[in-house]
Amino acid sequence: MKNSSIADKPIGIFDSGIGGLTVLKEIHRLLPAESTIYLGDTARVPYGIRSSETVRKYSLQNSMFLMERGIKLLIIACNTSSATSLESIRNVLDIPVLGVIEPGAKAAAATTRNNRVGVIGTEATIKSGAYRKAIQNVNRSIEVIEKSCPLFVPLVEEGWLNDDITELTARRYLQEVKDAGIDTLVLGCTHYPLLKDVIKKVMGEQTVLIDSAIEKAKVVKQILTDLRILKKDTNGTFRKYYVTDSTDRFLTVARRFLLEPIEDITTIEIASLEMAT
Repeated sequence: MKNSSIADKPIGIFDSGIGGLTVLKEIHRLLPAESTIYLGDTARVPYGIRSSETVRKYSLQNSMFLMERGIKLLIIACNTSSATSLESIRNVLDIPVLGVIEPGAKAAAATTRNNRVGVIGTEATIKSGAYRKAIQNVNRSIEVIEKSCPLFVPLVEEGWLNDDITELTARRYLQEVKDAGIDTLVLGCTHYPLLKDVIKKVMGEQTVLIDSAIEKAKVVKQILTDLRILKKDTNGTFRKYYVTDSTDRFLTVARRFLLEPIEDITTIEIASLEMAT
């Protein structure tokens, strides 16, 4: 197949639910000509509290579902899936497969000036130590302070982005990280960029926030350019969404993430994902 034909194929993105839309938003911003297919496994969210084995099973099912739709590149937009499933999925698929952890880790290692980096994420992401390993693979002298912040996800999905409760929760979670004297903080969950204002208020202006979604979009553009499969015009560009539960809540929350309308969305049965494997 010619590279020009491959270029017209869509980018596939999956997440355990809605948070991966922060990655999708950056893809749309940086690569507006690219077609995208987004799968949100909203019926089985959250992944962050599940076992590694279960997350890997769900992640493989999501990946194969998107592969059946002819994608040219797969983005695992879920930090938990990236931490537990990236290598196993790469071993199965014959297209580029990208997680969200390595780009954020590299950006954090390049940004810190005092070699003290904080990472916040779901329980599963923090427990995996994936960010710590990735950061220290770049620079072993960097001390990584990790903290799980599980209540951030429901606060975002409730739309309580600048609420007093959200600020109190952030102060409770982040005080330990702040006291450690970090100068760089990785937002290790795709929901967390929507809480940037509150997190910045708590941590102070001196702390640099690393948004893995922004870093991921840059990597995607570079890979597509290197492989000569970057779509350069908007002819035939489409944006398709799949969810595994009712679309109502997804559409409500998605508007906060994307700030653009969603026109093509389909609810699929879990059985469709299971059959894909």
